[in-house]
Amino acid sequence: MQDGGAAVSALDVPAPKSAGPGAVIGWTVVLVVVTLGMLAVRARLNEAHVALLFLLVILGASAHVGRALGLALATAAFLLFDWFFLPPYGTLVITNPLNWLVLIVFFATSAVAAQLLYRARAEADAARARTVEIDRLAVLGAETLNAGRAEEALLAVASVIRGTVGVDWCDVYMREPGAGRVVLAARSAGGPLDGPAVVAEGQLVHWVAEHGTEASILMDGTSRVASSVRGLPEDPEASLTPPNGRRALPEILRVMFLPLQVRDRIVGVLAIGAEDGLDLRASQRRVLRALSYYAALGVERVRLVRDAEHAEALRQADQLKDAVLASVSHDLRTPLTTIKALANAIAQSGDERAATIEEEADRLNGLVENLLDLSRIQAGEHRHEPVANEAEDLVGAALQRVSGRTAGRDVIVTVSTDGDVPIVGRFDFSDTLRVLVNLLENAHKFSPLSSPIDLGVRRDGPWVVFAVADRGRGVPAAETDRIFQPFYRPADSPPDTGGAGLGLSIARSLAVAQGGSVTYEPRDGGGSVFTLRVPALDLSSLETGG
Repeated sequence: MQDGGAAVSALDVPAPKSAGPGAVIGWTVVLVVVTLGMLAVRARLNEAHVALLFLLVILGASAHVGRALGLALATAAFLLFDWFFLPPYGTLVITNPLNWLVLIVFFATSAVAAQLLYRARAEADAARARTVEIDRLAVLGAETLNAGRAEEALLAVASVIRGTVGVDWCDVYMREPGAGRVVLAARSAGGPLDGPAVVAEGQLVHWVAEHGTEASILMDGTSRVASSVRGLPEDPEASLTPPNGRRALPEILRVMFLPLQVRDRIVGVLAIGAEDGLDLRASQRRVLRALSYYAALGVERVRLVRDAEHAEALRQADQLKDAVLASVSHDLRTPLTTIKALANAIAQSGDERAATIEEEADRLNGLVENLLDLSRIQAGEHRHEPVANEAEDLVGAALQRVSGRTAGRDVIVTVSTDGDVPIVGRFDFSDTLRVLVNLLENAHKFSPLSSPIDLGVRRDGPWVVFAVADRGRGVPAAETDRIFQPFYRPADSPPDTGGAGLGLSIARSLAVAQGGSVTYEPRDGGGSVFTLRVPALDLSSLETGG
């Protein structure tokens, strides 16, 4: 028997089944009877009559028994023809040279006819085998289509493989991407192995999933790795020795492991086995290859369904989170308003601590506003009205808004214009003002008070660009994709920076909503540069009413 990784031919014509000895004896008797019958009327027969009658017997034997008997009877008929029906009778001597031509043509015709009948019978058997394979694939398709869940469909595939190939068990393992492990996804029968072989099975399953290499466990418990479907060189002598330390000696397989592949990607492993050893014919191996692809698609379907279910669970959790945030934020506004009013009344009585209460109430109120705005933006309920606005007006409003929080720090503004032509963009003034304020406040929080904040404004093709640069610690490369996520704050950020990690997330969301963007890049010499881009507006279109 071939090794577990031996290649299976895509077109193996099965040999016709051999008839029993009774059929051989029967056709031999027929040849003898026909010969005796022709001897009785030999005087009235010519060479053509004899050749046709012998050929008829040879064709019947070839069709009923096989090529070997047809050729044997052709040889016997050749000798009988010469002995009984070509003069001089009773000898193998041929006096007429033309009789040699008769005998040679007769034998050649008999041999060719026997071969043609053999091929026709073999091809008929092959066609019947293909019909059976198609029926099995049709059954498999019906089984998988009728299964409601992906796991049930995969179990149906395993059961069909077990019944079709005729093995004791069929297991389908699924490879979990990124997890580095392979888990059992479907089992059509009981557990395959006991004792040390279980350890070898687990090792081979992971080996096959990792390398795309067929493997097998032999009857003596040794494990063998065969050729690879990923282009690794075939090494029939390569083997994995199980814990018992014995090497592979017999060629009889007990368990075979096949990699399951979808679009050049290994998605799982198919394991089939039999307690008395696997004895797979070429047709069974061919069917196994076809069915293993169904198993691969079943594993991929299970994975996709699980990913979809996980994504749906995350989506529902995210919706629930947004609903809770919106509800809690809305409910916090009323008590905050009351706290601030009471703090103001206490401050009128001369208590200086009321100012601290009012300041913290404002801070908490800002957090509540951010939570409400974030929930509206993510729900698609935030409305904006992009109109023509000058960039310098936006910068002036932003500096005025942050002046109280950035007291004691210099903000250096650089506006690059083309002569006296102002920079005009098409954006929602209120939303874009909030974005720019968030970027300025972020720079203030995460940079030393002694270093200034640089704010550059310029026209860059179809964009109006606002670049806020600081000399803070910058952002580690591994975190550049996370800084715009809600509630994200660096693990080592100072506890007194305030906020809840919503500023950058809200800034990017508001910019994207009106066709712009907010990006980050490290600043030369240390620090960060956050760049806001909004659509620019051509002044000529304003003058012409465009």
